[in-house]
Amino acid sequence: MVKVWMGLLLAAVVSGLSYLFWYPGAYTFKTFFTEGIAQFWRQGMALQGGVIGGIIACPLIALMSRWGFGILMAAITLIAILFFFDLTLYQLALPFRKMIGAVKAKREQPQLVDDVEEEKLRRHFSDLEAEEKADDPEAQPEEAWQVPVDVTPPETVTDVTPVFVYDDVTPEGFIDPADIATFTEPPAEPKKRTAPAPAPEPAATGTQLHFYNFPPLSLLKSGRQSVGATQTELREKEEILLQTLRDFGIEASMTGISVGPNVTRFELAPRAGTRVSRIAALSDDLALALAATQVRIEAPIPGKAAVGIEIPNKTAGTVYIREVLSSPAFRDGKSPLTSALGKDIAGNLITFDVAKMPHLLVAGTTGSGKSVCINTILMSFLYKAPPEELKLILIDPKAVEMDVYNGIPHLLIPVVTNPKKAAGTLQWACTEMDRRYDLMKNTQVRNLDAFNAYAETHPDYEPMPRIVVVIDELADLMMVSSKEVEDYICRLCAKARAAGIHLIVATQRPSADVVTGLIKANIPSRIAFTVDNSINSRIILDENGAEKLLGRGDMLYKPVGANKPLRIQGCFVSDGEVEAVVSYVKNNSPGSEYDQGAISDIENLANQGNKANGASDAGEDTGHDELLVSACECVIEAKMASTSLLQRKLKLGYARAARIVDEMEALGIVGPFEGSKPRKVLVTLDEFREICVQRGL
Repeated sequence: MVKVWMGLLLAAVVSGLSYLFWYPGAYTFKTFFTEGIAQFWRQGMALQGGVIGGIIACPLIALMSRWGFGILMAAITLIAILFFFDLTLYQLALPFRKMIGAVKAKREQPQLVDDVEEEKLRRHFSDLEAEEKADDPEAQPEEAWQVPVDVTPPETVTDVTPVFVYDDVTPEGFIDPADIATFTEPPAEPKKRTAPAPAPEPAATGTQLHFYNFPPLSLLKSGRQSVGATQTELREKEEILLQTLRDFGIEASMTGISVGPNVTRFELAPRAGTRVSRIAALSDDLALALAATQVRIEAPIPGKAAVGIEIPNKTAGTVYIREVLSSPAFRDGKSPLTSALGKDIAGNLITFDVAKMPHLLVAGTTGSGKSVCINTILMSFLYKAPPEELKLILIDPKAVEMDVYNGIPHLLIPVVTNPKKAAGTLQWACTEMDRRYDLMKNTQVRNLDAFNAYAETHPDYEPMPRIVVVIDELADLMMVSSKEVEDYICRLCAKARAAGIHLIVATQRPSADVVTGLIKANIPSRIAFTVDNSINSRIILDENGAEKLLGRGDMLYKPVGANKPLRIQGCFVSDGEVEAVVSYVKNNSPGSEYDQGAISDIENLANQGNKANGASDAGEDTGHDELLVSACECVIEAKMASTSLLQRKLKLGYARAARIVDEMEALGIVGPFEGSKPRKVLVTLDEFREICVQRGL
């Protein structure tokens, strides 16, 4: 209703303003109401503002003069426009501020260019005089004036003047995330991209590479280019951010915006003297003001004097694995362990080399994208490395995620699904590591690459492939045999890099009893997906932030040597794509020849471990105490375990209670003896029931 009245008022004011340019001047304030109204009615169609305009304008002009009437009408017009279009004075003045800023930038740019050109002219003439090559003195100033035209002045101006991302909006009104990337491609790069390349070239050389047919990229979905944020959305969020910060007494200016597939990062430069911790503490308040699910604040951005505020996009985008596998970053990677990862906030495609990690820990809750990330890494290996250079050992206690890879030539042994054999598999990897170090010692080389180079010139030795051990669920292995698994993982992480053995460990329960201090200290590279709380985030990354991720592939990637994690939207690969690529590899490459020696060694080591732990195969009588289940439920409910507790609760003698506590320690339910302190309970009630099903208790 207010807009209707403001519209009528605006129409009346405009009609009255027309009398500023034509006014009969024959009426006073009194004579207008006796003679003027009748005259305006008779000639209303011929006059500029009509009867309504004359009724408004003539009395006011007679009272206030034309200048006063004009100022009053301009003020009323401004108020009516603001109410009619729902604008503020700041929004109304924003285009004029941008015009003034553009004029200032144009005034500063010629001065910078003139300084650069003057310096180049001086150097040009000094070189000419020194070399005495002045053939035509009159033409030299013109040639010298043309020489300084270079790309250096625009780069200098770009560094001085901050440019907003939404100042470069495409004609369709959208911002493409790929256009916001901070790097620039070389001129020859587009030609390389247009060249047909159905499969990436293998990085290594050898006479046996022709046996392996790399799968074509046509087996993967290309997908659509994700639409970025609109110009209007960016401006609205910018105003809300700045206004919310002002409400909390923080003055800041916007220095840049980066639009990613799922997240937009606003870069703010706070006023001098403002504590960064004050801005970092406002994440929940900013999420409320923006009506966003999660707002993550990066204070400060590494390498920039700005604070990054990451806000989810209204429309989530998808990064398909084909986009990364077809990129030059992946194609030109020399290492056979180059893997695709995803796309960062700036739109850059991210890849990494597993050999440089050298071991990787992946953690996240169910549905956060952890299994898709593992499939992405394995698919990258199939597109990059031949079987002669890479062998895989896959440990999948869930028996559903990696079973599809059985039969590919890269597998050293079939996919391990039995948790009891997993410890034997890791023990075999340690034995293989020691064997490789013995060979390197005999040949006096320091790493696997040097050994393979030595083997090419000495026929007595054969080149050895790299081995990547992938564990899909560490928590299940820690429940069955935590001590052995922890020892083997720590040994491999500490020594296996030079031997060419690398670990990729994934878990959906990143608690302290699963990702122990020794494991975390020996695995330097981490990928964190969405976790339940900040405690789990600190276990993985040693800092908060993973609890504020959006899920569905949103990750924090912290490679070895990085001070802060990088936020990345992970690649997506569907189950159908995985099956299509694996089927192509099986049908167009030689059949999988498992290492029978390794299989028999793992079986022997697993049996020895079972005998040492007093364990036997499923279905046999384990000789457990008949009150073991009741005792376990008792200690889980009390969240502590001790012999005296079982004596009081179950009315047992000391010897029997002590034997039950030892059995619980062997099953991984309680921790080791800690002197006078009670033993720690390592599992929950639901996890204990899973152990009962597996052990037949």
